[in-house]
Amino acid sequence: MNSGNALIVAAALLGLSILGGAYILVGSVDRATEGIVALGSALAKAPAGNVAGNAAAAPPAAPRRGPDPAKAYAVNTKGSPAKGGSVNAPVTLVEFSDFQCPFCSRVTGTLDQIENTYGDKVRIVFKHLPLAMHSRAPMAHAASEAANRQGKFWEMHDLIFSNQRELSEAKFVEYAGKIGLDVDRFKKDLASASVKARVDADAAEARKLGVTGTPGFFVNGYFLSGAKPFSEFKRVIDAQLAKS
Repeated sequence: MNSGNALIVAAALLGLSILGGAYILVGSVDRATEGIVALGSALAKAPAGNVAGNAAAAPPAAPRRGPDPAKAYAVNTKGSPAKGGSVNAPVTLVEFSDFQCPFCSRVTGTLDQIENTYGDKVRIVFKHLPLAMHSRAPMAHAASEAANRQGKFWEMHDLIFSNQRELSEAKFVEYAGKIGLDVDRFKKDLASASVKARVDADAAEARKLGVTGTPGFFVNGYFLSGAKPFSEFKRVIDAQLAKS
């Protein structure tokens, strides 16, 4: 019995004791005693938090956040930069990433380890998801997509993540020259509506899939959230390879 019930029982006993005294005056001591015992027994059996005997309602279950990890989703990879295996690789790993996200930067080494371990068995695909909280991310994504138009996405990708605290147009132009891009063309693409549309389309797809944070991964369509260690990716990848 909790403290609330104990107080109620005490009050009830006091009231019935007074009532019992009245019964004594009319020779009904036994009836008063029986009433006290019956009430005390009923209150003792009542579930904690509800004197009436109805259990307190349990709080509603929290709604699921993000994609269901037990469900396979169809993710559009057409035109997205990819490395590792071909389009026919038995496993496709799609990453939704944000260039200003520290966790996305942290997981790049894990993705390199996956590529080195599995070779052409795993195709790694990059998708843009600049988060609203990261004001410098959109231009970084545009820079990577502009580099992609000249076949140098991953070179720009690596430079941006290696210098994550220096996300500026001047730096992106500097990187473009460093990796051998046509800088004038890069500048035009960086500011173009079509590059922005490409980034926006990826972000819209992420929202449709229910991805709200970065990094977010789909391994053959199955969702894996966050900068997981290599062992976690290995577990999921190996399970998919066993099916192929």
